Amino acid sequence: MNFYAVRAIYRFEIARTSRTLMQSIVSPVISTSLYFIVFGSAIGSRMPIVGGVSYGAFIVPGLIMLSLLTQSISNASFAIYFPKFTGTIYELLSAPVSTMEIVLSYVGAAATKSIVLGIIILATAGLFVPLHVEHPLWMVAFLLLTATTFSLIGFIIGIWADGFEKLQVIPLLIVTPLTFLGGSFYSIGMLSPFWRTVALFNPVVYLISGFRWSFYGLADVGVGISLGVTLGFLLVSMAIVGWIFKTGYRLKT
Repeated sequence: MNFYAVRAIYRFEIARTSRTLMQSIVSPVISTSLYFIVFGSAIGSRMPIVGGVSYGAFIVPGLIMLSLLTQSISNASFAIYFPKFTGTIYELLSAPVSTMEIVLSYVGAAATKSIVLGIIILATAGLFVPLHVEHPLWMVAFLLLTATTFSLIGFIIGIWADGFEKLQVIPLLIVTPLTFLGGSFYSIGMLSPFWRTVALFNPVVYLISGFRWSFYGLADVGVGISLGVTLGFLLVSMAIVGWIFKTGYRLKT
């Protein structure tokens, strides 16, 4: 393992965050705070208690997951796309750095930034609603697994994209709608039986459900199933990344 190379790439990507602090940290925190004000205070005051938890507190895990998913994809996709755009990707591929080290560096940096953002949003949420975490170790586990998995998905998108506009296609048109429809602001138990069945085909439901369970012990699906789906996402993403480097897909052309 070339730890020097891993550390160099990792530190470069982390340092880039300090140069784009407004976009990377401040903007997502402000956006999430507005959600707390609108949904948690204005609408939440008119909503009934959900599973013994106030509505404002109920939406906290969903909002954290929404930011975590979108920022993990955004951080990782731009990180690997920019070297492709400037042509420096070829220097990286010809350097004595293995595939695992490249992925570990970029994905690790993207996941780190997303986790830090998630922790900041969690602390911000505490200013608006009372919070408690029943299963802190499981919360950390879901946070790490989700950030790593969607950073890998972002890495894949960054390699697939051949233009800056394509970096936003999947996060805006697929991931964000699935997150909003995945129980971020409601429990799927509130839906009619038909739409509840439809919602179970949304993979984000399992991520949000498992993460919310770690806070309040409430879950729309079993925590074991949520964990299995998250690990399944991770394994599939790793397999795709391995195939990309094995075939040179959009790296050698």
